[in-house]
Amino acid sequence: MSSVTRGQAVIRFIELHCRAPEGEHVGKPIRLEPFQKRFLTEVYDNRSGTRRGYLSIARKNGKSALIAGILLAHLAGPEAKQNSQIVSGARSRDQAALVYSLAAKMVQMSPQLSAVVRIVPSSKRLVGLARNVEYRALAADGTTAHGLSPVLAILDEVGQIRGPQDDFVDAITTSQGAHGAPLLLAISTQAPNDNDLFSIWLDDAEASHDQRIVSHLYAADKECDLGDKAQWKKANPALGKFRSLQDVKEQAAQAARMPSSESTFRNLILNQRVESKSPFISRDAWKACGGLPAGPGLEPVYLGLDLSASADLTALVAVWRSGDQWHAVPYCWTPEGTIADRAKRDRAPYDVWAKDGHLLTTPGATVDYEFVARFMLDLISDWNVAGVAFDRWRIDSFKKALELQGASADVMELLQPFGQGFQSMAPAIDKLEAAILNGRLNHGNHPVLTMCASNSVIVRDPAGNRKLDKMRSTGRIDAMVALCMAIGASSGADAPGIGNYLSFISEQATA
Repeated sequence: MSSVTRGQAVIRFIELHCRAPEGEHVGKPIRLEPFQKRFLTEVYDNRSGTRRGYLSIARKNGKSALIAGILLAHLAGPEAKQNSQIVSGARSRDQAALVYSLAAKMVQMSPQLSAVVRIVPSSKRLVGLARNVEYRALAADGTTAHGLSPVLAILDEVGQIRGPQDDFVDAITTSQGAHGAPLLLAISTQAPNDNDLFSIWLDDAEASHDQRIVSHLYAADKECDLGDKAQWKKANPALGKFRSLQDVKEQAAQAARMPSSESTFRNLILNQRVESKSPFISRDAWKACGGLPAGPGLEPVYLGLDLSASADLTALVAVWRSGDQWHAVPYCWTPEGTIADRAKRDRAPYDVWAKDGHLLTTPGATVDYEFVARFMLDLISDWNVAGVAFDRWRIDSFKKALELQGASADVMELLQPFGQGFQSMAPAIDKLEAAILNGRLNHGNHPVLTMCASNSVIVRDPAGNRKLDKMRSTGRIDAMVALCMAIGASSGADAPGIGNYLSFISEQATA
């Protein structure tokens, strides 16, 4: 008679001792779905030894109940280890309390578990009495994992983390270092962007083929029809069981009627990487333009300059046209002295990009405009620069930096004010959008420019004219603003030079 595997033991424990804590089937024994059993089997019966397990599914597919069942198997079941600690981590106290509450209800519904598990509501703790195992629910906006040493850590909705790094997650993952075989499980819907933490984890699991990582992703195909029931099932493996088919049907119909709801439906119900706020350019359209830009040669080059506050990103983007193809090369600066702090604040790997040469730095805690001015003068001397479009904000300080670097009168005449309102930005955005959608822009997938593109959100005036909106955007968009200005300055009809100066002045009052 063959012995029971670890995975089989965990599945048997959950189905024998755990009952549905709420919902339509409340009080009934939990019957795990095939996709849940596959995940548990691969995690616990992995010959290489699983260190990380990722399960990404759409919302309302039994994620929290599965987490509760797993932690109880480690608390008082076959995975319980003497004097060990277990934690679950969530973004908010309410989410953390939900996992604890579901596990506590499962304990209360089972006479066997009630006899061996003590519930401590005041601190959201559960204690497995037989082997002195302690479970705590942690929240990013509350108590951290510092001082703990969990053998099992379960992250709930890690897809809500924006950016590639999170202090709360770091505290949990590093706290497991004392164990020889720790286990980290992340069960969540997908994050909206490729640069978000959970996206990076999922992509790494696929690319690295690390045998110690088990990664199961359930997502609908890109650009699928909203009403395709087969695609609903791909992202919702519990559809028709404990995931309501009628609810998904109603939400799909609403998303089809209301375009503003489509992104949310695709992210949360179809489990696709889609920003809930509609971006200026889709991720796929932007990636399709990732070819390396060719050198400008003797082609006229136009520069777009977006100056930053003293401690943020300053962006200078060069564009030129060769045949029907546009080429764009961005240069971005940030102060070296505060790069680590701002990487955390903006949730972007500025320090990595600086090390790789994609992000330029200036000494100290503020952007030194003289470095930017010197760099721009070098470009002007090397290339056939026909114009420099700029936002007037802080331009006087930059002009002084140019003068200190010995800029000639001819160079100063290249500077052209570019309005940030609808009148100047709308034609520039139309032109840039056409180049991207027709695959006629080569930007080389520069990471800083790509970040700014993914963050960019459009706002419209009553006439339908468009501009980039820094207030509504999801992060830094400085390089994208500079790209729009450079594209706008590249043709006489769109350039805001001397002839459009009065229009520029009038825009400032209404932008």
